[in-house]
Amino acid sequence: MAQQIADRRDIDFVLFEQIEADKVTEHEKYKDLNKKTFQMVINEARNIGIKEILPIIKEADIVGAQYIDGEVIVPESYRRVFDILVEGEWTAMAVEPEMGGQGMPECITLAAHEYLGGADFSVASYPMMGHGSGTILKKFGSQEQKDLFLKNYYTGKWAGSMLLTEPEAGSDVGALKTSAVKNDDGTYSITGNKIFITNGDHNLTENIIHPVLARVEGAPEGTKGISLFLIPKIWVNKDGSLGDRNDIICTGIEEKMGLHGSATCSMSMGSKGDCRGMLVGEENKGMRAMFEMMNFARLGVGAQGAQAASNAYLYALDYARERVQGKAIEEAMNPDAKSVNIIKHPDVRRMLMWMKSNVEGMRSFCYYIAHLFDQLELADSEEEKLRIDGMVSLLTPVLKSYNSDRGFEVCVQGMQVLGGVGYTREYPMEKLVRDSKIASIYEGTTGIQGMDLLARKIGMQKGQVFINFIGEINKIIAQAKETKDLEPLASRLEEAVNRMAGVAMHMGKTAQSAEFKTAFANSVPFLDVIGDVVMGWMLLWRAVVAEQKLTEGAKKKDVTFYKGQIKSAQYFINSTIPITIGRINAIELNDSSPIDIEEESFGG
Repeated sequence: MAQQIADRRDIDFVLFEQIEADKVTEHEKYKDLNKKTFQMVINEARNIGIKEILPIIKEADIVGAQYIDGEVIVPESYRRVFDILVEGEWTAMAVEPEMGGQGMPECITLAAHEYLGGADFSVASYPMMGHGSGTILKKFGSQEQKDLFLKNYYTGKWAGSMLLTEPEAGSDVGALKTSAVKNDDGTYSITGNKIFITNGDHNLTENIIHPVLARVEGAPEGTKGISLFLIPKIWVNKDGSLGDRNDIICTGIEEKMGLHGSATCSMSMGSKGDCRGMLVGEENKGMRAMFEMMNFARLGVGAQGAQAASNAYLYALDYARERVQGKAIEEAMNPDAKSVNIIKHPDVRRMLMWMKSNVEGMRSFCYYIAHLFDQLELADSEEEKLRIDGMVSLLTPVLKSYNSDRGFEVCVQGMQVLGGVGYTREYPMEKLVRDSKIASIYEGTTGIQGMDLLARKIGMQKGQVFINFIGEINKIIAQAKETKDLEPLASRLEEAVNRMAGVAMHMGKTAQSAEFKTAFANSVPFLDVIGDVVMGWMLLWRAVVAEQKLTEGAKKKDVTFYKGQIKSAQYFINSTIPITIGRINAIELNDSSPIDIEEESFGG
């Protein structure tokens, strides 16, 4: 089976034909870059992913991260990849070069990550998690903290993590018990335990600087009393030199369904009474800072789901083209007919078409959001910044949950295309299924994202953000209606958009009524409605661009590709959007049975 990660032609299509990402080079910030540079960067990331990462992932999955004599040991093969990513400055690509990055736009960074994290998230996350920690420090840290840690984060010299979850405080962050007491020298003594900490400890860097949520002694209960601290594994002196080992240790790692090479740690702070941390920002303002990192991470998780799906689709497609099994259906009664490649069978083609349309829609969704980040950075007015930031905030829970759920489903469907061999370790599909499932769970489960969407995001700016969102979709619908072949698709999507607007109002009213529990029981189906509509929007947008290229006289080598874009939009809008309408109908029934049922009636 050919080693593939992502469709390079499709990446270029989204970047340079759909969202026209190369236009950022017209801005002063990116004036020294150009489309050719962007393509070279993506090509090099592809080389690393295919030549360096893919060859090691099977063995690393079997070996996994290990906890030996109190130390976390990652698969030995990870070290070479880690060094390549650090030396090549892939760890914080969008960061300015003087801080150790490449100065790339976010959408180009995402394209490179399709081949790095997309090849295997476990290995790529070790050098890159420092970037997420750095985003907190850059915005909320003191100048002294920035001088000590920021460049070391970005360059991968030191690693980062995120210590949030506790045994009794998972999604309910406000229930955390980790405590902090201020010392005379301005540091804080930290005591507590954290669990499910990705890369909480490992042997790839000389130091790990942990952002940690804790409650200062005497602070209010709940999230209002949470502060954010930096706790180095090895204490860092004011001159930047390393001091003594801090009292923060890994007490074990989880044996997980997937991501075996990623160390998911239990962490103990202050077991010897000597864990020191530095306050980031102000006391009791930690959640504001942590959400800065979490929202960025949630967008990354949405991309992670899309990347797994891309892998699975390409493996399934390659297998379907090679695997010979059964006669063509039109030759079923012909005793002399030869067996054909399974891609000739209608049901296999249906599965591949479903995978193709979802993968392409998810990719466009991810790149669109990344492009919004670039536009936000370059926006000239506060009004424009407010509009873009509203779109990002509204769509963050949708991207995170929809892509992670559909990404897993695409991997499962890929296994179905392979049949029995897909269930074996001989092929990479079962690993993709195992590894991709976590995306719908960590960084806030699908249920948490649905609640966030309903409770906080739909009503932002008195509903103006949602109106702007609908307006963006309608722009593409209007363009599609100008083309005879796309007009029926545009009309079907328009119906779904109008019904989505109606059910949003319905959900908003229900959430503020006596039936509010019923509204929140439907928050995930509501999120799926918006996700389906976004996918229809992205795929119709692709079809509009493709139709324009064909009308203008596309190069012969591109004609098949563009026709495929139109077929993806046609399949998704004709097969999934009717289901979306049905889901809207179900939500509007206000069925309260999940709320009304007595607990004993669940059985068990």
